Amino acid sequence: MKRTALLAVLMLAACHRSDPKAPAATATPQGLETAAIQAGVIPDPANTDITGLYARESDRICIVPNATAYRIGVFVDYDEQQNCGGAGTVTRVGETLHVTLDRGGAASDCSFEARFEGDRIVFPARLPDACQKVCVGRASVAALDVVRLSESVSEASTLRDGKGRLLCAGG
Repeated sequence: MKRTALLAVLMLAACHRSDPKAPAATATPQGLETAAIQAGVIPDPANTDITGLYARESDRICIVPNATAYRIGVFVDYDEQQNCGGAGTVTRVGETLHVTLDRGGAASDCSFEARFEGDRIVFPARLPDACQKVCVGRASVAALDVVRLSESVSEASTLRDGKGRLLCAGG
């Protein structure tokens, strides 16, 4: 009986030994987003180009490179009396996009900072009053939230506003 008990204790002790060939534990990521980036589940916003066509329902954004920065076009379409359409420039610093929009080439004071989250662009909920000039009726580009459909410059260059004007052409 003593032998059986001793044998059982030795077997249990053998189960708890560390295997020198086992991989070492890795550090726990700082957050869920960091873990997802490390696993490749979501793209790293710091290493992702902003060029492309973005959309959600009837909201659209196009971004194409040009000589000095990027050209951006925004189109929000509810109907003929409620829509927004404008183009301008966008520059990027990390996850921050500095956007300046105008309607039909007229100078504008519509400048604000949006968030770039890898394959998603989010406009702030509060925008300068001048940004309402790119809209008709009660439509607004405030809190616009779109996801990338394509990284293609040629696809992004085809986005048109409600009057048929190309918003990202000539990039």
